[in-house]
Amino acid sequence: MTQPSKRDVFKPVELLVLSAVMALFVGLTVLLSTRSPLLAVIFFGVAFIVVLVVIAMLVLTFKPNKDEQTELDDELPPSGH
Repeated sequence: MTQPSKRDVFKPVELLVLSAVMALFVGLTVLLSTRSPLLAVIFFGVAFIVVLVVIAMLVLTFKPNKDEQTELDDELPPSGH
């Protein structure tokens, strides 16, 4: 079995970092608008979760093309039937 590439390994980290950056933008915007750190932290948390769920749903909608599907089928272990 082949080892996953660095891109495959870091893909979840990329999604988490992207969510954190977007949530940080929301948190800073709320902090600068309201001057309430508690409200900014709450909005940061909510934005982080919402962005993470939206990105995950978008990733699930992509279908692999024929070459990718062939590669995925080759990586699956044969069934014991």
